[in-house]
Amino acid sequence: MKANELDNNASLGIVALISRLLMSAIFIWAGFGKLTAAAGTTAYFTKIGLPAPSLVYLLAVTVELGGGILMLLGLFTRPAAIVLGLWCIGTALVGHSDFGDRNMQIHFMKNLTMAGGFAYVVLLGAGGFSLDALLGRRNELTTA
Repeated sequence: MKANELDNNASLGIVALISRLLMSAIFIWAGFGKLTAAAGTTAYFTKIGLPAPSLVYLLAVTVELGGGILMLLGLFTRPAAIVLGLWCIGTALVGHSDFGDRNMQIHFMKNLTMAGGFAYVVLLGAGGFSLDALLGRRNELTTA
């Protein structure tokens, strides 16, 4: 491998690491917030009419906190990205679809944008600086 190819691969790995950090932060923060405010979160889920709010609470904490941590570490990155991308679409439709509210419109579009970002993670993988790469999973970024 030529020196400039190695530098390029290292650069791609660093960009992927920074991207995973940025994408995971909102989920880790939100999941931890839900974990530490179980009663309030469950009450909110009840208020907006979700069925089985206690189960939805457990699902939300698991997906957001667990998925965010997996994304940050780059472990099971592609499956985590699929789950988080679908989660973003689902929460956009369920929790941010009051289009008469400008704030909800912004959150709806933010969630769809994040789902698009996760589609790229599914396509490209975790990059070289990840547990997936360390464990030999085929998740390195490729240059096509």
